Amino acid sequence: MHEPRLTQALRTLLHEQRVAALGTLSPQALPFVSMVPYAPDPETGCVLILVSQLAAHSRHLRTQPMASLLVTETPAPHGPVHALARATLSVRAHMLEPDDPQVAIARRHYLTRFPEAESIAQLGDFRWVQLHPEGARQVAGFGAARDVDAATLRDLLRAAVAPHA
Repeated sequence: MHEPRLTQALRTLLHEQRVAALGTLSPQALPFVSMVPYAPDPETGCVLILVSQLAAHSRHLRTQPMASLLVTETPAPHGPVHALARATLSVRAHMLEPDDPQVAIARRHYLTRFPEAESIAQLGDFRWVQLHPEGARQVAGFGAARDVDAATLRDLLRAAVAPHA
């Protein structure tokens, strides 16, 4: 099956990048952005993050679960940056409690991608968060931008990256 170029580019971006900027709102409605490592969850079609309960973004997500996740192409050293591929996802956060059955799934997928996080995943104040996509704005370069619906995002997060032809 042929996949449109922009769809293939978005799938590659979401699966090959490993960190994103997470935008949250404080209880006073002040914007806050932090860097988060993330992993696509091929079972639920969401994005997984592991957060400390001491972090500001954790407190923000508990009071206001709507957030934004910016994933960008890695710039080349000293290269142009204005046309980097990027996607801004609107997400709804669901913080998993330790006894939630989804924790085992989140743990497996996240630690497969970030095995070095095993030690922090065992700390008592860290929680798994599912970021459920509500929609996105994809910019694949100059003149190549579009809105992407939640169903398409879930499908792309579930799918593995196709080998480069």
